[in-house]
Amino acid sequence: MDKQNFFSDVQAKISQALENSPAKDIEKNVKAIMTQGFSKLDLVTREEFDIQAQVLAKTRTKLEALEARVAALEAQITE
Repeated sequence: MDKQNFFSDVQAKISQALENSPAKDIEKNVKAIMTQGFSKLDLVTREEFDIQAQVLAKTRTKLEALEARVAALEAQITE
């Protein structure tokens, strides 16, 4: 589904939700429609993003430690 069709579909669903639901349910319906639309876009949640950022930070720390260790071993070999 291309982006233009996606947004048209979302707009149509929002319009339909506004016509068919009482005012107090509008927010709930819009959130449900937007959640459904966003799920089609393969977006990640903030929680998933934060977890991956933490994993990346730990990996970067380990990589830096390994690089230092390799440099030290190379220095020992060349001496």
